[in-house]
Amino acid sequence: MAFSMTSSRMSKFLFRQLFEKESSTYSYLLADVSHPDKPALLIDPVDRTVDRDLSLIKDLGLKLIYALNTHVHADHITGTGLIKTKVPGVKSIISKASNSKADILVESGEKIHFGDLFLEVRATPGHTVGCVTYVTGDGPNQPQPRMAFTGDAILIRGCGRTDFQGGSSENLYKSVHSQVFTLPKDTLIYPAHDYKGFTVTTVGEEMLYNPRLSKDEETFKGIMANLNLAYPKMIDIAVPANMACGLQDPVPNKAS
Repeated sequence: MAFSMTSSRMSKFLFRQLFEKESSTYSYLLADVSHPDKPALLIDPVDRTVDRDLSLIKDLGLKLIYALNTHVHADHITGTGLIKTKVPGVKSIISKASNSKADILVESGEKIHFGDLFLEVRATPGHTVGCVTYVTGDGPNQPQPRMAFTGDAILIRGCGRTDFQGGSSENLYKSVHSQVFTLPKDTLIYPAHDYKGFTVTTVGEEMLYNPRLSKDEETFKGIMANLNLAYPKMIDIAVPANMACGLQDPVPNKAS
């Protein structure tokens, strides 16, 4: 799945939403196409779809400079390491609080610049201890409405589980309400996953209709404590690999 969001006002901004079907993961490609270098970044890439994503980036004439993760994923292996073996100069990014490895470790309040555009880092722990949300910049030359890439902190009419990887329902509730629900209500929310075919929501929608996060904190904690979810089937493979966040040893090229 891929689509673009452009307007005459923001024709400098290129956006694609990409889907990996095995883990129902969304990856997001953003670029400043008015800049001479057409710098781009890729949020939450998946190892299985790296070749597809890099082919698209080449077709669009973009220069990938950053590969970002919203958190240490438990349901798939990040594509950042593989990207770094295929595209020299790309830097991997993850939160410092995740205690994982990357070229750049970010903290809440920092900005990630690509051309004349930028993402703001907001700490949204709770699903994991190191979750962050990347939000497009606030300003006349930035994309409008704003966009929040929430990882698993907020899903469309849901949220990520809080029972492993340092998760905390209390922290998730507080971070979402203080860091995401304080954004303008027309802010577009793009999650890391969807299992029902939805692609996007807004802050205003989730404040009203999210069956978990629209409740009061005590009700929310009760819901999360009684989900009785199965152990993630990929967690024992994915988490150790993703703790390296793109700095694993390069994969040798096979002879053709």
